[in-house]
Amino acid sequence: MKISKINLYEVVVPAKKGTIESSEINKPLHKLSQGTEMGWSIQFDELSKILISIELANGVIGWGECYRGNTIMAVKQVAQKFVGMSIEKIIRQQLPIPYTRIYDGFECALWDCFARLKNVRVVDLLGGPVREKIKVGSWSSHRTTAEVGEIASNFAALGYDCIKFKTDLEDDVAGWATAIKRAAPDMKIIFDPNERWISSAEVKTRIDALKEIGNTLCIEDPISRWKIEEYAQIRSYSPIPIVLHVSLPYVDHGQRVHDTIRAIQHQAIDGFNFNCGFAHFQKLDHIATAAELPCWHGSEIDLGIMEAMYLHSCAAAHSCEWPSDIFGTLIRSHDLLKQSLRIEPPFAFLPEGIGLGVEPDLEAINEYLINKIEVAN
Repeated sequence: MKISKINLYEVVVPAKKGTIESSEINKPLHKLSQGTEMGWSIQFDELSKILISIELANGVIGWGECYRGNTIMAVKQVAQKFVGMSIEKIIRQQLPIPYTRIYDGFECALWDCFARLKNVRVVDLLGGPVREKIKVGSWSSHRTTAEVGEIASNFAALGYDCIKFKTDLEDDVAGWATAIKRAAPDMKIIFDPNERWISSAEVKTRIDALKEIGNTLCIEDPISRWKIEEYAQIRSYSPIPIVLHVSLPYVDHGQRVHDTIRAIQHQAIDGFNFNCGFAHFQKLDHIATAAELPCWHGSEIDLGIMEAMYLHSCAAAHSCEWPSDIFGTLIRSHDLLKQSLRIEPPFAFLPEGIGLGVEPDLEAINEYLINKIEVAN
C-alpha cells in the first residue's frame, strides 16, 4: 500500500504556569542553545514540535511526533522521500533516511500506520507486551529549598512515589532530600545534574550526605559522560545507584548505542535512562536485559503522540523497571490528544486499540498551530 500524502503540523505548546521552576529562579538547567542565541537561552517549551501524519492510498493514517527544535522545512525534505513508497517495502528496523532528530518522528508515524494497516498494536510488532502498565515518575526543574517539600507533597497526593529534579553544584541537594523526606516520606528522588557536578570529588561529597537521608533512588549523569573510568570509581564508592543517560536523538553530540556497552564493560553504572525510537530502544533494552541492568524511558517532556510511542516501547522491554519520564501532561498545557493517556500514578497504562492506540485532537492542534505543510505526489 503506497503512501499518498504526508501532512506536517508545526505547533508550540507552552508549559503550564509554574510547572518548570520556581518563579524567582532563572537558571539554564533546562534551557537550550538555539540558532544564533548565545549560550543556554531558550526554554524547552518555547521550541516548536512537528507532528507528522502519514496517509496511505486506502485512507489509513499513522501519526508521529518529532523532537523539539526541528524546522518544518527540514522535516518536509524527509517527507518527500517517503511519499509514493509502499509501506510494506520500508524496512522499519532501519528507515532509508539518516539518523537525525527527525528520524524517530517518521519511525513513530510509519510504525503506527503499518500497525493500523495490519489491525494490530504497535507493541505487537515489538513482540508483544511484557507488562500492560508502566511505572512513571514526576518531574521538576530547578526549585528553591523552601519549595521542594511542597512540590513533592503535591505529587505524592496524586499518587506518585518518585520525583526527578534538575540540579547543579550550587544546590543543597541534601537539604532538598531532607525537606522531601519530611513532606513526603515515601517519595524517592532522582537527581539529574546533566553532568554539572563536574568531578568525582564533588559527586562523592553529595553521595555522603544523601546516603544518610536514604530517599535517593539514583543519580543520573553526575559528570561528563565521556569520563567512563571516573563513573566506575563513583559507582564503586556509592551505595546510591549511578545511571547513564543514553539519548540517541543527540547523535550530533556523540551519543551512540555503543555507549551502553562501554559503560557495562567498565562496570561504570547501575542502570540506564534510554531515550530513542522503537527499534533503537528495543536494541538498548536487549543489551541492558542481557547485562541484568534496569532502565527507564527518558523524554524531552513531549506531547501525547510521542509519549504513546514511549509506552509501547516500555511495555515490550524487560529491563524497563524504573520510573519512566512520561510526564508531559504534568507540564505541557495540552497533549494534543482527543483522549489523554491513562495515567493513574505511579503507573501509566498501555493504550488500547490498534496502532499507537491514540487519536490526535485536530481542533487542539489547530489552536497551537504555527505552520502546516502537505507533501503529496
